[in-house]
Amino acid sequence: MDQALYEIPRRKSRAVMVGKVQVGGGAPVSIQSMTNTHTYDVQETIDQIKRLEDAGCEIIRVTVESQQSLKVLDKIKAAMTVPLVADIHFAYTLALASIDAGADKIRINPGNIGGMDRLAQVVEKCKKFNVAMRVGVNSGSLEKDLLEKHGHPTPEAIVESAMRHIHFIESLGYHNMIISVKSSHVPTMIRSYRLLAEQCDYPFHVGVTEAGTKMQGTVKSAAGIGTILADGMGDTIRVSLTADPVEEVKVATHLLRSLGYRKEGIDIVACPTCGRCHVDLEKMVDQVETATLTMKTPMRVAIMGCVVNGLGEGAEADIGICSEKGHGVIIEKGEIKTRLKEEELVPHLISEIKKRHEAATKKA
Repeated sequence: MDQALYEIPRRKSRAVMVGKVQVGGGAPVSIQSMTNTHTYDVQETIDQIKRLEDAGCEIIRVTVESQQSLKVLDKIKAAMTVPLVADIHFAYTLALASIDAGADKIRINPGNIGGMDRLAQVVEKCKKFNVAMRVGVNSGSLEKDLLEKHGHPTPEAIVESAMRHIHFIESLGYHNMIISVKSSHVPTMIRSYRLLAEQCDYPFHVGVTEAGTKMQGTVKSAAGIGTILADGMGDTIRVSLTADPVEEVKVATHLLRSLGYRKEGIDIVACPTCGRCHVDLEKMVDQVETATLTMKTPMRVAIMGCVVNGLGEGAEADIGICSEKGHGVIIEKGEIKTRLKEEELVPHLISEIKKRHEAATKKA
């Protein structure tokens, strides 16, 4: 199957640099997350950032809510290998100082920064130091006049607020903006991004805000972010979970792979199991996923619980397992290569995946 035939045409957006990472302009969709440590706890924050980087996070945001956090921002920046985003609410002076501390992007919500005069000061400093800005509008921060006009936080109200601030910022001669119009209500979020795409060409930061627990938040994010990505929109994404931020990166990575936005990495195909399955397939899949999570080599791996669909589904996989009670086979491109005992299947499969990964890495 020629998967290139099914690639999603992408919305054309302007390019904005966040440190060394290009967002928009045809660049790969980047993955973001945000630390949930107290920023002023330097070592704890850096440790979490390292874990996020190891998981594949490409842009990391930290809270700058006080002078205490601001004072350590330069130390955190020095320890990072990916761009740093300073998350600012209410205190525009913290945004100004975060630029001095080395932030690669400032995240603000114009609705709570204290007025257009203060917003203008942040814009002017971002322009002077060539720092990107994320203009974030969500359903919980709309201006009173727009709530009165539209009755409640409708997509139209959210987009009108975003465009109001975009036009003001443009009037100051600044264009290094990345825009987000998030909502915790998935249909509102989808409609907002679709409306905004008709009115500007700035790159989009896409997410479902306050999505919830690991399970519920994953489902909401897959529905919301996945829909926007399937529309060809979205230049950087953040999956918001009430969980370890590393889980956000894992979900985002799988989401991008599922839609063909990421070609690298291990794509695991596994059956949902039925009464014919006589092995602990869930455990087998977890073992393989854990062992291969950080591998970048494009590889399709099938892990099947019986022969009904195993060989057929496995035909499209580079390598895989087809199990039966007490034993099974290693398959490559649908052909049986090795017959093994049940307890030997996963270790052998992981070993073969690693060999292919190492060979591909050396070749590259």
